Amino acid sequence: MAGAEATPSTPDSATQTPQNESGAGGLIAGAFLTVVAYGVVAHQQGMSLGTMPEPWRTLFVVTGAAGLTSALGVSLIGGLATSKPAPVKSLRQLRLLFNFNVISFVLMATMALISKTPSTVVANKARLDSKLRVKGKAHLRIQHGRRGDPVGEGPGEEGVAYFLVRLALPLLSLLSPLLVAADGPKPGLSHTLFDNLPSKIFYFDDTQIVLYHDQVSKNIWRSVDEGKSWKIISEVPNGQSTLLIEHPYDNKIAFILGEDKVHYRTMDRGASWASFETALPPSISASTLSFHANQWNWILFTGQSCENSGGWKSRVCHDETFYTKDAFSTAPKLMLAYTSRCLFAHDKKEYAKNVPDSLVYCVAFEPPTSGSSSEDSDTLKGALSSLFSGMRTLRESRLYSSTDFFDRDTSFVDLGIGKEARGVVGIGGVQKYLVTALKPTSSTGGQDSSEMVLYVTEDGITWSRALFPHGHGLKENAYTIVESTEHSILVDVNSAPGSKSGTLFTSNSNGTYFTQSLEHTNRNKMGIVDFEKLVGVEGIAIVNVVNNPQAVDAGQEKVLKTMITFDDGGRWGLIQAPAKDHEGKRVSCDVTDITKCSLHLHSVTQPHNFGRVFSSAAPGLVMGVGTVGSQLLPYDECDTFLSTDAGLSWNMVDDGAKKYEFGDKGSLLLMVDDEEPTDEIKYSFDMGRSWQKFDLDVKIRARLLTTVPDSTSLKFILLGTLTRHSKQQGENGERHVIVHMDFETLNKPKCTDRDMEKWYARTLGGKPDCLMGHKQWFLRRKADANCVVLDKFNDPVGQEENCPCSDEDYECDYNFAPDGDLCIPVGPEPIPAGSCLKEMDKFKGSSGFRLIPGNTCDVGRGIKKDAQKDKPCQAGKAEPGLISHQTFNFPGIVLDQSYFADSHTLVAFTTQNKVWQSSNEGYSWNQVAGNTYIVAMTMHTYSKDRAYLITESAEVHYTTDKGSSWKKFKAPTVPNSLGIPLLDFHPLRPDWLIWTGMKNCDETDSKNCRAVAYFTKDNGYTWAQIDEYVRICTWGRDKKLRLDEKIIFCESYRDKKGSQRSVYADDNPLQLVAGEYFYSNRKVLFPSIVGFATFEEYMVVAELYEQTRAIGLKVSLNGKDFALARFPPNMHLENQAYTVLESTTDAIFLHVTTHADAGSEWGSLFKSNSNGTYYSLSLEYANRNSKGFVDFEKMIGLDGIAVMNIVSNPEEAALSGNKKLQTRITHNDGGRWKPLVPPKRDALGQAYPCRGTKCDLHIHGYTERKDPRATYSSPSAVGLMLAVGNVGDSLVPYSDSDTFLTRDGGFTWEEVHKDAHIWEYGDQGSILLLVNDEDVTDHVSYSLNEGLTWSDYTFGERIRVRSIQTVPMDTSRKFILFGINPDKADSSVAVHLDFSQISNVKCTIDLANPATDDFELWSPSESREEQCLFGRQTLYYRRIRDRTCFIGERLPQPHKEVRNCPCTDDDFECEFNYKRNSRGVCVLTEGAKALESEATCKYDQAFWYERTSQRKIPHSTCKGGLALDQGSAHPCPGHSTHGWFFWATITIAPFFLSGLAAVWWSRRRGGKGRIRLPEPGEGGNSGVVDVLVSIPWDDDAAVLLDYNSDDE
Repeated sequence: MAGAEATPSTPDSATQTPQNESGAGGLIAGAFLTVVAYGVVAHQQGMSLGTMPEPWRTLFVVTGAAGLTSALGVSLIGGLATSKPAPVKSLRQLRLLFNFNVISFVLMATMALISKTPSTVVANKARLDSKLRVKGKAHLRIQHGRRGDPVGEGPGEEGVAYFLVRLALPLLSLLSPLLVAADGPKPGLSHTLFDNLPSKIFYFDDTQIVLYHDQVSKNIWRSVDEGKSWKIISEVPNGQSTLLIEHPYDNKIAFILGEDKVHYRTMDRGASWASFETALPPSISASTLSFHANQWNWILFTGQSCENSGGWKSRVCHDETFYTKDAFSTAPKLMLAYTSRCLFAHDKKEYAKNVPDSLVYCVAFEPPTSGSSSEDSDTLKGALSSLFSGMRTLRESRLYSSTDFFDRDTSFVDLGIGKEARGVVGIGGVQKYLVTALKPTSSTGGQDSSEMVLYVTEDGITWSRALFPHGHGLKENAYTIVESTEHSILVDVNSAPGSKSGTLFTSNSNGTYFTQSLEHTNRNKMGIVDFEKLVGVEGIAIVNVVNNPQAVDAGQEKVLKTMITFDDGGRWGLIQAPAKDHEGKRVSCDVTDITKCSLHLHSVTQPHNFGRVFSSAAPGLVMGVGTVGSQLLPYDECDTFLSTDAGLSWNMVDDGAKKYEFGDKGSLLLMVDDEEPTDEIKYSFDMGRSWQKFDLDVKIRARLLTTVPDSTSLKFILLGTLTRHSKQQGENGERHVIVHMDFETLNKPKCTDRDMEKWYARTLGGKPDCLMGHKQWFLRRKADANCVVLDKFNDPVGQEENCPCSDEDYECDYNFAPDGDLCIPVGPEPIPAGSCLKEMDKFKGSSGFRLIPGNTCDVGRGIKKDAQKDKPCQAGKAEPGLISHQTFNFPGIVLDQSYFADSHTLVAFTTQNKVWQSSNEGYSWNQVAGNTYIVAMTMHTYSKDRAYLITESAEVHYTTDKGSSWKKFKAPTVPNSLGIPLLDFHPLRPDWLIWTGMKNCDETDSKNCRAVAYFTKDNGYTWAQIDEYVRICTWGRDKKLRLDEKIIFCESYRDKKGSQRSVYADDNPLQLVAGEYFYSNRKVLFPSIVGFATFEEYMVVAELYEQTRAIGLKVSLNGKDFALARFPPNMHLENQAYTVLESTTDAIFLHVTTHADAGSEWGSLFKSNSNGTYYSLSLEYANRNSKGFVDFEKMIGLDGIAVMNIVSNPEEAALSGNKKLQTRITHNDGGRWKPLVPPKRDALGQAYPCRGTKCDLHIHGYTERKDPRATYSSPSAVGLMLAVGNVGDSLVPYSDSDTFLTRDGGFTWEEVHKDAHIWEYGDQGSILLLVNDEDVTDHVSYSLNEGLTWSDYTFGERIRVRSIQTVPMDTSRKFILFGINPDKADSSVAVHLDFSQISNVKCTIDLANPATDDFELWSPSESREEQCLFGRQTLYYRRIRDRTCFIGERLPQPHKEVRNCPCTDDDFECEFNYKRNSRGVCVLTEGAKALESEATCKYDQAFWYERTSQRKIPHSTCKGGLALDQGSAHPCPGHSTHGWFFWATITIAPFFLSGLAAVWWSRRRGGKGRIRLPEPGEGGNSGVVDVLVSIPWDDDAAVLLDYNSDDE
């Protein structure tokens, strides 16, 4: 150990010296030095200046000039007549000049003395040095000479000279701070070296005592003076301190736990330690000590009991909990065994006082059964049984309670759900709440799902289920209870794979109903969330969010932004950035655009100091390390920022990342470099307006900067590590040093009342904001007060001023749930006793609101929303209410309308080229962008909160916040009128856009009219040209096509000349060009194409062969390597049109037109293998229209189900043009197609007049749909489909058709309404809405039970309805009818329909008691024994049909995948060159030959198999069962087989695994283990491998690649 003591430095008053004083000081110093120098020389030489010989004359002149120059410089720069501070740079220059002056003077005086009496003066100089050299001192100390000193006797020649030196130096020490104020006075310093960094440093609360735990050496050091000096705790044997735990409720007590059974306790803050013993060593898997908040000496201790078990002598361990009521003065007593967590009900001070002090909760396992018998203990089975006999399953975990430490009172806590309260994961205290998490289990002991349920109690007796919105269920190890408030619980639920981001929820006051506060919160894999509340100030918290969650899911790095709330998470906003940096220069972005230029700060997931990240008890002071811009940069690229108003405004205080700390209630701020080793620290006494620095006397890499927990002290600890080659290391190489800094030594005066100010928290808009019914203010020191508070260990206390009650002071009452600004009933309201005894009676019921418990607002001066209301008695019963509507007439006809995702806001575009917006699902509308003439409205394809309104000029209006605000940018050109999409969007980067405009196209006969494409990376702020004469340019990256995100693909005309309107006439081929790094590195992939498309993981190109004018289809999975798509040889497809259809099942569906005559278009449907290169016929005579669109639609939400219409009379239709259509459906992704099974009776209960094969259900498809968005199915109502059709031999005209419904994915159907209707789903299928689609109407039909019964609602005005709209996920109970009044044909009508009051009962999902909730688990099936689809049994939530409740938030679908099923015939499809005959057998296509088998093996494959006529469907996950794709088996070359004994040996001897790993690696690297893809025409021969990397992708649009040779 080593240390150095420091003495006080110069008082801080010098740092505030005005510059006129500094100038005067310089004059005095210069003049004094000149006089002293002259006197010394004259005395020594006895001469005047004129008679002074060299070198004394020159030295005198130089010295005098230096003094005068320094004085004059200070005077000129500082200004004798002004008080402006001198620039730091000038002061530093003067300091150098002054130092030169001092050095010159001392040199001259020394030379003078030496020239007279060399030996004596040298001795005197040594004596002087010894007096000046005080080790570790922060200043020079002078001692007066005494008679008898070797300096001299009396005023002799030497004595006089030495007297002058001694007289000059003190004056110099007083004058020097005047010139070096920028460096600041230095506090008292002391240094202590340690062997190792601490695992823990903590202060005993409100004391100066600190403990330092070195967990490497397992020793503890103690300081009684806030870290200035340290002593090792000697009463604990060396190396026995494993854990150091402070008592959270008594600042005198701490515990040191050893590895075994001997531990230590202090009752006097570490001054003395007494040992105690426990029956077991501490547990390593639980909270070892749990404390009582009110009884300081009641403590629970959890130990670990281990015993040898089984023939292998394996150790099996479990935890046991003990209790003590005297803080271990006596041995603790066993309380309960097999525990995983025990705590007192009074785990927190805030817990209810009426709960018994003795109440204890334990999560414990049921005791294990007796061990295995001795007969089989030596067998392998017996050994395994013995090994695992001590292991507990989650089902055995329960919650128990006791009021006598489980002596006689042991109660099973059933949480209100009875015996199913098993699978308890844990329990903890949060403010005034106790929270326990339960993972429901099935009666068989297996886990039902990974979802968990949270239960909350405030009184220790009544436990209530915490309700989260549907789709946000808790997952094991995937939720974090963050810092909560006194009136709510805050929970962050993992919402992304790999725990990359979460969703923050806040509860009501009793902790039972949670609402979403913020999405995409940043969290790490340990569950730590970037969330922190500011200390002391109510309502303010800072959190980081992931701004690119989709990109992160696709493998990109996180882009983080920082958000702040001032109302406990009710609203979140970006942090306003400072306009200037610490040097007064403007920051690099426009701070007025907060969406692109805000402040972002590093938070708790990457801590760089101990304790809290942003704030302390200092009122309103917040510091952070971050960046100004669009996102958070890495830590070493960040700067340091300060806010003095609790995060409302910020200033940059220094460049680079710094550690920081607050002292003296915020009057003192410290910061130290956190990027590189440093020997200085900066401090500020004026809240960061100015900073001084001082030398630490040591160069270290800072590890920790801290002070007492309440930041009321002027003393600090800086922990750092010396550089590797530092000469200041200890004798034994100690490199870790604590620097103790004491600012009390500056002797600043104590603040008075005049130095204090009243500071209001949350000053928004210039006025203090109210939270929980009051304003909050603190007394704190004024920034410019030259004093210190000196109120150590007294925390700042916030004062309250009550506010008038407002909307924010109320929350939804019991049995009510928030819905916008309203609170709607979620269940029947209890009717008070004595009410509703007569017909037409009313009762006093809840308004739906209640004052938040703990809220202090003044009702008399505000609103009273919780006043009871008279209600009809039916409100207390589960009966439907009323439907309401609201009508709006648009000026002009609505051409398009679209919702923002996850929003109630939509926009509508009219024929008058105006855009209208509604923020309440169509109830009211307002015009956007004023009277601007809009030519197009485009929604961002991937970032669903963005929309773009394109004008006829280059001006574009846009929103990035779902229409809350609209801004403008300037496009590089006017929009094109060439039929090319104007905007293309990047799937991962919302600000990256491609704009395709036009140039020189104003005149119709322009000879160089052309399309020009540009890109922007900042949402239109700046643009760069990509290419011209293009047909389309698009980003290459897609969600699942993981190409480089900077690559751009363009369909670009080869010859860049002429008018683009006539390029075909000029024989100008269209090329496919790939441009890497934003098109700067271009490569022509194909010299002539018809078009290309990207979807899912595929890129498909229709290449045009110039000489033959034939089309070849090329497919790629990486955008570089393309393979020719191979079709059966009898299919002549070279000159046909292709339509690439949607696919989400690892294969491409492709429609190839085989008959293109007008009025009788049809083709063949092909399906590819998994890499898109081999295509097999799936269905013939598939219907299409003249535009190339196909009657093909996949069911949303259920993979593998698709509906298709075919032409049943191709020969007749080819001649007459009259197609007869029939409908087919597939449930195995095109492997088999079959007719739709008709219902037995129609909607009126009548039988259909047809029989047999001519009596199927046929439905109208995509090609006849007026609104392409009106799909059969819904993304949220899984299994439901509505369609218009008929039962018979073929499809009849639309006007003769009726409306049908299926609830099970198309397996069975029922007719639900006569006549053709358009439809929409609401509340995830709990509401079905139909509107007549054949004539004008004034009513809608609706069903609340999925078509069992129907009712009508009349909205009055008769209109011709064109479409029905609701939120995209069909989760709302509000709809909009868009139509036209026949009497006003030039305008549209929007009818807003509100079904939200039709039911006041919310459906419940109860994982603990699924038999009693409102949902059933449903699996799509075909009435077969194995309810499997794609080889797996998947369960989905479906509301029980006759329940009248509403669902609300989106259900999590699917609920779970139960298992993979054995393979059946439905898991196979025909292999390439095969097709199914009339009997359903795969037969070789005429003229084709089968693919050759491949003799290649996977690394772990023992055999390879010959090809058969079938192949496994790529999307199927079936295991075992039939193997219809495997022919004869052949051993893999070089593969050896082993018997049971070999594998048993491998299992028992794990060290062989390293050898196996080497074998596996060699196989992966060798040729034998590869999976290869044959090139077209290559067959099964071994050769060059065409590598296609398969990565998933998402698309929902058909892409037409059409080419007609007649266009030449």
